[in-house]
Amino acid sequence: MRTSDASERRLMQRASYRPRTAGRSRRIGPCDNLLVLFNHGTNARFTLMATSVFDVRPATARDAKAIAQLHNATVKEAFKGMLGDLDIAIMPLAERERYWAEAIQYAEPQVQVALHGAKIIGFVGYDRSRDEGTPATMGEIWAMYVDTDFWGLGGGLSLWDAALEGLIDEECTHVSVWVPLSNDRALRFFELAGFKREMATAKTVPIGGVKVEEIRLQRALG
Repeated sequence: MRTSDASERRLMQRASYRPRTAGRSRRIGPCDNLLVLFNHGTNARFTLMATSVFDVRPATARDAKAIAQLHNATVKEAFKGMLGDLDIAIMPLAERERYWAEAIQYAEPQVQVALHGAKIIGFVGYDRSRDEGTPATMGEIWAMYVDTDFWGLGGGLSLWDAALEGLIDEECTHVSVWVPLSNDRALRFFELAGFKREMATAKTVPIGGVKVEEIRLQRALG
């Protein structure tokens, strides 16, 4: 399934994009290890409409429940697309909500939400890299999820823009992301956004009782 030419151009432009503003609500147009599962599904078109614009703002305490609900629903659908009929264990909703409530309270990771009207249709968590041995200037996309009803409409791109601004504002010079090797669409998205695969990082991790192969990608922010 091919990404539209217009979508590819927009992502490649952002591969060298350096924002001028950060830390504010704005209009712009990944716990299952908090694994990034972006816009994955065999029946979902991967397009980023040029006319699609979503509000993105920092998450607040009252957003934790909606984020947890979206997270559980989306991760289940994403793994279904990757693993077929294999069943995985999903974190209980109450536990997921507590996790995101604490993340928002302590800004670890920093969380931004994408809105369609008043509805949260996606979120991104980003912060310093959690990987051992990485410098303090290495950031990481911890999680990025978009409501299945909004797959392919630019929500992920809006969230990536927000994370990019936030990481630069935190004086990060590079950013990494862990992506399942079976998630071709996520790999394509981040590669179009300027990320490169670090082949030596490929590893197997247990997620919800299932073993998943994943790899780290990285790009410079300057």
